Amino acid sequence: MSASRRPAPLILAAIACLALGGCISLFPKSKPAQLYRFDGEPLQAATAMPAASAKVIARGNLRFETAASTDRILTVTGRDTAYIAGSRWVSPAPVLFEESLIRAFEAGGGVRLAEGGSAIRPAAVLNLDVQTFETRYDQGEKAAPQVVVQVRAQLVRASDRAVIAEQLFTSAQRADDNRVGPIVQAYDAAVADVLGKLVSWTAQQG
Repeated sequence: MSASRRPAPLILAAIACLALGGCISLFPKSKPAQLYRFDGEPLQAATAMPAASAKVIARGNLRFETAASTDRILTVTGRDTAYIAGSRWVSPAPVLFEESLIRAFEAGGGVRLAEGGSAIRPAAVLNLDVQTFETRYDQGEKAAPQVVVQVRAQLVRASDRAVIAEQLFTSAQRADDNRVGPIVQAYDAAVADVLGKLVSWTAQQG
């Protein structure tokens, strides 16, 4: 009695690959988004103090405006909000902002941010609320927009969480042109301006 013929495994695999390849070819190819970052480097680095004499504070909460807390670049035109198409931050905006914050304090100014697990017990905690982080088209959709960064800072005593001081910092930087590159440069300048003011204020508060 003759045995029934069955397709060889290799033949079945080849058929499956051809079918899968046909399916994949039906999907349109999407253009990858252009990635950007802001560094927030201080416009003029403050004079660094020796580590032993620098004041030490702890990093507290960092809250970020909900609409801007992604890797997309937020724009505001009147009451309408949107994101710039085809352009994204290389990481979510809160991550880039925190990295810029650390660099700003490391650059000098007489204040150090305590790292997690540090043996030093800071006397104060710095809480930050990034309330505004957006591109404003305040002169029309075709004109160069203005980047606005607004941060509320609060210093609280570590022992009892009593508020020592609170301050609102704002920076508005006009882009040189209505293109993504100049807009990102305006973000860089605005973040550097706000963080420079923040570091100086924190050092003054003690």
